[in-house]
Amino acid sequence: MSDDVVNIPNHIAIIMDGNGRWAKRRLQPRFMGHRAGVKAVEGIVKHCAQRGVKILSLFAFSSENWRRPGKEVSLLMELFSHALNNQVKKLHDNNIKLCIIGDLEQFSPALQEQITKAQQLTANNTGLIVNIAANYGGRWDITQSVRQLAEQVRQGEITPDAITEDMINQHLTTAALSEPDLFIRTGGEQRVSNFLLWQMAYTEFYFTDLLWPEFNANALDLAIASFSQRERRFGRTSEQLQEKPDA
Repeated sequence: MSDDVVNIPNHIAIIMDGNGRWAKRRLQPRFMGHRAGVKAVEGIVKHCAQRGVKILSLFAFSSENWRRPGKEVSLLMELFSHALNNQVKKLHDNNIKLCIIGDLEQFSPALQEQITKAQQLTANNTGLIVNIAANYGGRWDITQSVRQLAEQVRQGEITPDAITEDMINQHLTTAALSEPDLFIRTGGEQRVSNFLLWQMAYTEFYFTDLLWPEFNANALDLAIASFSQRERRFGRTSEQLQEKPDA
């Protein structure tokens, strides 16, 4: 696929669905699916960096995932810790910046320390930004932003009438990032599942039946090709988009 005929999304957001079903089809425990999913992440991160994607947001663990069986949650936490230990140096060596968003205080102190160190190590890198959503929910993100603004109102720093969409955006966990251009969900489901609700107001959606461990560079290229064929109007008409600005 040639980059000169393909519009590469600046920011791709992905819900990595289907690890458990992938394992079940192979008569393996669900945890083996999550391990395979981590391997898939490695390939997609590498390919995004090669294609010139600027930001890759991955939904690793939602605030609703705590409802899963305790053993599975415990294993997921172990896998998260293991991935941080084994992948962060590789990310750093490839000039990739790691960001982790979500209600991180719910994690163990040891895991929180790992997260802090991983972000500090890669903080000054200038390549692809890998943004991991962990214990994250879109409604939680909006709520915590509004609470910060409410506190500013309480302190007399701003008035309610002064609150704008931009101010809400500035207090989201993704304030330093551009909004997603392309959202991908694997596994056949067609919903956003409380992921980046505010941020995806004008994002293009792409759904695939592939289970996440099966999602590879070729599958990502198909999603990018689909994105390239779409006209993003942002409320305007096609004719307006075709108009040339005055010289």
